Amino acid sequence: MPGPIVVAQDLRKSFETTEAVRGLSFSVLESEIFSLLGPNGAGKTTTISMLSCLLPPTAGDARLGGHSVSSAA
Repeated sequence: MPGPIVVAQDLRKSFETTEAVRGLSFSVLESEIFSLLGPNGAGKTTTISMLSCLLPPTAGDARLGGHSVSSAA
């Protein structure tokens, strides 16, 4: 059975007075199809930006293939 390729644990991102992502946790297995769905302003783009190492998370951590995005951003 394949293991998780993406793991997010209590991922958070704040911009001044706005908390864009609040304690997001999930895992995606190697053979899964995964999507982020939600209304405008739900934090989807911010989450992808953190997973892509474009933005560092304010708190929490995410790992892609075992590599931390917190230390790479």
